[in-house]
Amino acid sequence: MADLSERARCWWAGSDPLYVSYHDDEWGRPVHDDRRWFEMLTLEGAQAGLAWITILRKRENYRRAFDLFDPEKVARYDLRRQARLLQDPGIVRNRLKVSSAVANARAFLTVRGEFGSFDAYVWRFTGGKTLSRRPRARDAVPARTAESDALSRDLRGRGFRFVGSTICYALMQACGLVDDHTADCFRARREA
Repeated sequence: MADLSERARCWWAGSDPLYVSYHDDEWGRPVHDDRRWFEMLTLEGAQAGLAWITILRKRENYRRAFDLFDPEKVARYDLRRQARLLQDPGIVRNRLKVSSAVANARAFLTVRGEFGSFDAYVWRFTGGKTLSRRPRARDAVPARTAESDALSRDLRGRGFRFVGSTICYALMQACGLVDDHTADCFRARREA
């Protein structure tokens, strides 16, 4: 659990305990678990146009609604199951976002079959290592990069949806492909 003391953190962590915990315990740490990859891909897509705190507050509901982010189960969701999800007040009830989660589960399984794991596939976009930038200010953190452009293009070519470059960059940050903890953040100092 995150230490809620007055440590120096990235500006966006604020003071909400949920945000602070997410920043301290998850964001920027390398992910190598396919189910976690599918969870974050789904949540980042659901976040499009919304504040990330909205998704964090609904995360447990998403885990329940989407079978703990088991891509094999989600890939089998039919239109009836998707219609039930659209009635669930615990998630973002957007038809395009719900249907994209199902389409993405199917594409995810195809990628996993081709590369052995989604993890093996996605880490190729950073040469198998975390890219650390250590920005000094909020405006130094990009919304997208050449790597996120490439990932977005490739994912879309494989049938994924809600994977624009900005969403892909947020995914890369969240899952440790990129470490954008600011230079003054305690996580940057500890993990530099």
